[in-house]
Amino acid sequence: MPDALDDAETLTLVQQIFTDRIPFNKVLGVEIDKLSFDDVRIRFDYRDELVGNFVRGSLHGGVVSATLDLTGGLVAFLSVLRTMGGRSAKAKSERLANVGTIDLRIDYLRPGIGKHFVATGSILRAGNKVAVTRMELHNDENSHIAVGTGAYLVG
Repeated sequence: MPDALDDAETLTLVQQIFTDRIPFNKVLGVEIDKLSFDDVRIRFDYRDELVGNFVRGSLHGGVVSATLDLTGGLVAFLSVLRTMGGRSAKAKSERLANVGTIDLRIDYLRPGIGKHFVATGSILRAGNKVAVTRMELHNDENSHIAVGTGAYLVG
């Protein structure tokens, strides 16, 4: 791996970390559907193991919360990487170790019913120490399932 990474290499590294190095993401079955410094889309399919209300067959609230949290964390991390320019892969990976959730608010709008789900996120504020993000979760029919706001330690 080169000492300094360009933007495309950085995004590839982030995708590898997200999909290959974070075990809980594998448990949830989340995949990166789209990844850029400006646009993040996380997708996962409905599975019986993710159900919280077996009568309705809807997602467990913890699955919704965890998905929005990891989406917000990814958005926060990308905001940090944007400021790091052509730094090394090692420096960028070390910075990932500092990202953590400070606060998370989830508003559940509808039961999590669908064939698949898509989470998106955007940055509201990116500071040197804290980033604040906004996240949304929709189902395959584009029904708004939940929204969230997260504060993340980034420095």
